[in-house]
Amino acid sequence: MKKLALTDDILMKVEKPARYLGNEYNAVYKDPSSVDIRFAMCFPDVYEIGMSYLGIQIIYDMLNQREDVYCERLYSPWMDLDAIMRERHIPLFALESQDPIKDFDFLAMTLQYEMCYTNVLQILDLSQIPLKSADRTTDHPFVIGGGPCAYNPEPLAEFFDIFYIGEGETVYNELMDCYKIWKEKGGSRKEFLIEASKISGLYVPSLYEVTYHEDGRIKSFGPVEPEIPRKIKKQVVSDLSHTYYPSNPVVPFIKVTQDRVVLEIQRGCIRGCRFCQAGNVYRPNRERDLDFLKKYAHDMLISTGHEEISLSSLSSSDYSRLEELTTYLIQEFGVKERVNISLPSLRIDAFSLDVMRQVQDVKKSSLTFAPEAGSQRMRDVINKGLTEDDIFSGAMEAFNGGWNRVKLYFMLGLPGETYEDIEGIAKLSNDIAALYYTIPKDKRPGARVDVVSSTSFFVPKPFTPFQWVPQNTTEQFKDKQHFLSRKMKEQLNRKSMRYNWHDFDLTALEGFLARGDRRVGEVIYRAYKKGCMFDSWSEYFYYDRWLEAMDEAGIDPAFYTGRAREYDEILPWDFIDAGVTKEFLWREYMQSRKEMVTPNCRMQCSGCGCRVYEGGVCFEGTN
Repeated sequence: MKKLALTDDILMKVEKPARYLGNEYNAVYKDPSSVDIRFAMCFPDVYEIGMSYLGIQIIYDMLNQREDVYCERLYSPWMDLDAIMRERHIPLFALESQDPIKDFDFLAMTLQYEMCYTNVLQILDLSQIPLKSADRTTDHPFVIGGGPCAYNPEPLAEFFDIFYIGEGETVYNELMDCYKIWKEKGGSRKEFLIEASKISGLYVPSLYEVTYHEDGRIKSFGPVEPEIPRKIKKQVVSDLSHTYYPSNPVVPFIKVTQDRVVLEIQRGCIRGCRFCQAGNVYRPNRERDLDFLKKYAHDMLISTGHEEISLSSLSSSDYSRLEELTTYLIQEFGVKERVNISLPSLRIDAFSLDVMRQVQDVKKSSLTFAPEAGSQRMRDVINKGLTEDDIFSGAMEAFNGGWNRVKLYFMLGLPGETYEDIEGIAKLSNDIAALYYTIPKDKRPGARVDVVSSTSFFVPKPFTPFQWVPQNTTEQFKDKQHFLSRKMKEQLNRKSMRYNWHDFDLTALEGFLARGDRRVGEVIYRAYKKGCMFDSWSEYFYYDRWLEAMDEAGIDPAFYTGRAREYDEILPWDFIDAGVTKEFLWREYMQSRKEMVTPNCRMQCSGCGCRVYEGGVCFEGTN
């Protein structure tokens, strides 16, 4: 039995001790003295959130297949343990070995959401690693950041040694080999970072400098030495059916957010929604082979004992063999083993009634649709590609298929939005509820329908056609939400409708961080020093402290959220080649202002830039 980093008296004082014990089923254990590289993979949020993330499981499995690397996991200690560790000066540790992270060679963090940024500093602080890259020596781990937020790494540039841009299966092995050579030579920390910067997809912020115009806009951005690449090219796995995937994922001891087997059926998206960062940066669209998915579904269900399998994708309905896969899973595991099949990210216009009926035979649950906007005009602006007929026919299929609970997702604050568009959300919700009552009573799946409409507030993100637009102010968001709430209450079927909305201040902060530059790092640092952590958790979100930090740093948040950008402005993330070109994104922005729809990738290639990627595949196997 391994020695735990925490004593029994500490474990008795924290809310969920199992978060910190390790020893989970399928966890990997190696002799640390037998490997060349100790690698810590971190999700900077609480265990239950991080254990639900497939990306860490993939990298964990991939690196541990190497005999010379030992990859372990860690997550943000919850506030109760955080306080104890600071009081007793206990260094943050890895779950598997319980060894201090400060003794590792690498600490890699996945950046899934802007609200985790202060938790990045918590991880470094508790690990007793200097917060800023410039203060680290060869005695400290190299700190790597990856994930969707790495597509604008600049707000966190001071805190990371390296950013990994793209999909993790591509160049991590090359980086490990580079490290072994450097370690054997005994070079300086900077020498390793220079060598790492030459690996495609790796960005080393300390090797670049930025200057600013008097008005605050970026004047120049580039490498400090000629051997350093000017552009960082996103890394893409071209063949998803012959790459790493965990057949024995780690099984948590406690219930986590996604307590199920996750089967990633494809990456990328053909749809081109103009608000969606993931749909742009994860291009091109690539599908996994059906036999690959069958094999891993079987292996993971057997190795984990989970009773549910979720098909992961940005748009599951667009997977060309969805019906075949679902039929197989239902027959093989649903009927025989009573395993529930979860199908998130389904589009109304592509939803198969046959698939619905197969899924409902195992377990009935609510269905989630995302019209995103209440009017056809706004759906055209954002290139959603849904008509009102698509929405109604999809809803009717759901009701006839046996569902009487529907969740609808919308956004407020979209570019060009009017109050008539907003009222359309209430009317559409009402019309969907009314549609249910057109079904004869004896054929309805329940006495009444439950339509739950939720609105988030639109945040312009890098590498989207809306990266140039101003974000609504908190006051505008509040006014629009109050207006919609009143309109919901005026609807005829209001008793069958519920309305939820997102936090105003949290959205304002997300927008500030999403399009920030290097100067924003000082705000993050000051906010952390004021006690900001777990900002995505409402009970620990203190917006007043963030405002104080902005004021002390001399930063006006409106500069990042409230102004429109021009095409020729240098954006903080312009040095990244994410596949989609700036020209394409601007063209889509102009199309949105004309309320014009761009066909999806299967209908017509729009020349986004992904085709020029070496080994890249756009759609249906066409290079």
